[in-house]
Order: sequence, then structure tokens, then C-alpha cells
Amino acid sequence: MKKFRVFISGQKYFGEEVFRLCQKMNFEVVGVCCPLDDKYIGKMAKLWNIPIIPAGMLNAENMPSCDLGITAHSFDYIGKKTRYIPLLGWLGYHPSLLPRHRGRSAIEWAIRMNDAITGGSVFWLNAGIDRGDIAYQDWCFIPKEYFLNPKEGATKLWRDELLPMGLKLFEKAFNDISKGTIKRKAQDKRFSTFEPDTNVKDIYKPDLLMIEYLQ
Repeated sequence: MKKFRVFISGQKYFGEEVFRLCQKMNFEVVGVCCPLDDKYIGKMAKLWNIPIIPAGMLNAENMPSCDLGITAHSFDYIGKKTRYIPLLGWLGYHPSLLPRHRGRSAIEWAIRMNDAITGGSVFWLNAGIDRGDIAYQDWCFIPKEYFLNPKEGATKLWRDELLPMGLKLFEKAFNDISKGTIKRKAQDKRFSTFEPDTNVKDIYKPDLLMIEYLQ
């Protein structure tokens, strides 16, 4: 029987764990896009002799054909032609209850805005930033002590709640897709928010594009 083929664009520990999850599901990982010095998913790809495309270099010409594209802690923009290569499209994970807190610093902004709860969303990528149809979501409380130091709290919340949540949601999605079940629900624009990256002094172009879109 032909294996289900996936391509992963990601990095760091979360990327590695999604890679391991795909192996657990008996998926064939046909390629990986990550920083060349990545010690997690990059190391795994080298161990299993899987082709690596350097981060920032992925395009429709060098991406192999597959059934599903996956982003796992990836900051690469997946262009239109590249999005159409996987037969089913691309799935990504965003650490917020989309459509709230689109953008790179979603966890920190949820804390800064005194949200009582937050969560994670596995969603289908489209042309917008974190705007694709939602496939699966889950939620968690934000401990009040995290409000005292949002940046430190965001790190703890990612490590203790939202990273494990992302893996569970991906596993649920992979299991359903393996059985032929595709779930997707459009985001409700009435509740959408977008906040810029808190780690850069100057707002960067994708942020400007999103702000323009929301106006």
C-alpha cells in the first residue's frame, strides 16, 4: 500500500516532534525545510537521509510532490504556487484561538491583553497570515501570575500547555485525514485581532499588510 507522503517546513523542538509524529503515523516524510543549523528537525532529517531545503529557499520548483504540507514552528511564507503542490494543501499550527491573536507573538499578546483563556488552532494555510480555515482547536486557562511578566509567561505557557496541545491536535488531524475525513471551518472575521511581533523594534512588512487588510 502506498504511504501517505508529507513535507514539513519547521524548526526547533516542535518541528522535531511533528517529524516524530509523522513517523509514528507511518507517513513518508519526503522532505524538510528548516535552517541548516537546526539541531532538532534538521538533525532528524539528516539521520533518516531526508532531503533538506534551507529555510527561506522553499518554492514550487524545488518542493517535492506530496499529499500534505505541514508547518511546524516555521516562519517561512508558503507562496501560492507552493501551497498548491500538496494534494490536500498545507496544515499549520498557531498558538491562539484563531481568529484571535493572529501574528508571531500570539501567546504574549493573549497575556498582555489579560485574556483568561487561550488555546491552539490547527488550520489550513491560505494567502493570508493565520487566516485559513480552522480544522481543530483546543483551549487552556492562562495562570494569573503570567500577567506579571508576559514574555516569561509566554515561554512557560508554550512549553507547558500550547506545545503539547499542538502535537495532540496534529495527531487528531493526521488520524482523521488518514481515514479520509477533512475538517475545515472558515474563521469568523468579527472576532479577528492581529498584533505585531514584540521581538522587533520596527514593524515588518507582513504586519503592515495584515493591518491594511483589517482596516
